[in-house]
Amino acid sequence: MNLTHIQLDSVISTNDEAINLIKKKNFLKPTILSANNQKKGRGTHGRKWVSKKGNIFISIVFNLDNKKLKFYQISILNPIIIKNILKKYLKNKISIKPPNDLLVKKKKICGILQEVITFKEKKYLIIGIGINSKISPKSKKFKHGFLEKYSNITINNKKIISDIKKSYEKFISDISKHKFVEIKKKLEI
Repeated sequence: MNLTHIQLDSVISTNDEAINLIKKKNFLKPTILSANNQKKGRGTHGRKWVSKKGNIFISIVFNLDNKKLKFYQISILNPIIIKNILKKYLKNKISIKPPNDLLVKKKKICGILQEVITFKEKKYLIIGIGINSKISPKSKKFKHGFLEKYSNITINNKKIISDIKKSYEKFISDISKHKFVEIKKKLEI
C-alpha cells in the first residue's frame, strides 16, 4: 500500500489541510502531507505546537473503517513508530513521554496529534507529527531540543519524511491484517 505524498509550501496546519482534503476531494487514498512552513500547528488538549521554519511538519491521513485497531491503540503505536525512525539519527537515547511526546535528554523533540474525522459516514484518522529537526522553539511550558543538536550527522528532512512514509505504508497495511499485540511486538523489536 502506497501513501500519496503531497508537498506543500506554507500552511496554517497540516492537520487542517488533511481535513480540507477529506472534505473537498471526498478522500479516497491514504496520504501524507508535508509542509515547509506551518503557521499555527496544534498539539493535544488544544495546545499550540510552535512551528519553526526548517523543522518537519507532516500529517498522515487514511480511512479508519475496516481496520482492526482502535483509535487509542494506534495512539500508543504512533510514538513507537516515530521513535524507531528517529533513533538511528541520534547519539542519545530517545524516550516516550506518554501519550505522544518524544524526548531527548528530557527535552521535547517531537509531538504527535491524532484526530478522527467523520465525513459522509466514513471515519478518517489524521496523525499530525511535528519534529524539531533543525531548530528548537522557545517555550515557557516545555523544554525543547532539536534532532541536529543530538546527532553526529547533518539532518536531512526529506530523508526523515521518506522514512516516515515507508514506515506508515507498512503500518497501515499491518493494521488491516494484524491485532494490536502482534503489531506492538513487531515495533518493539
